[in-house]
Amino acid sequence: MGGGETMTFSERWKSAFERRDSEALADLIDDSFVFVRHQSDTDIGKDEMVRIWSADGPRPERRAYRIVYENADICVSHQFIDFPSGDTEAVMVVMLLKDGRLVRMETGATPITS
Repeated sequence: MGGGETMTFSERWKSAFERRDSEALADLIDDSFVFVRHQSDTDIGKDEMVRIWSADGPRPERRAYRIVYENADICVSHQFIDFPSGDTEAVMVVMLLKDGRLVRMETGATPITS
């Protein structure tokens, strides 16, 4: 982007995530952050999520990533995720934002069978 335009949260998030940039990810996430894991009924905090998202090695690949809706309070995205196991899921991600930082994330996933 040029001409003094600022990047949206989703643009900054995508860039940091794709680069596995732990410092940039940490800057985008509020200290009170929680990722809700519905499958295991557990929550993950900021430090653990930054570690997971910035780790070296194989990780699931995202396809057809798109922003469904975004404003100062929420960012909703959809994507297909191909896992190293060969499984594929369609994933909706809801990110709640406060003061430009991520405070809560929840996902909904549907297995895709061929």
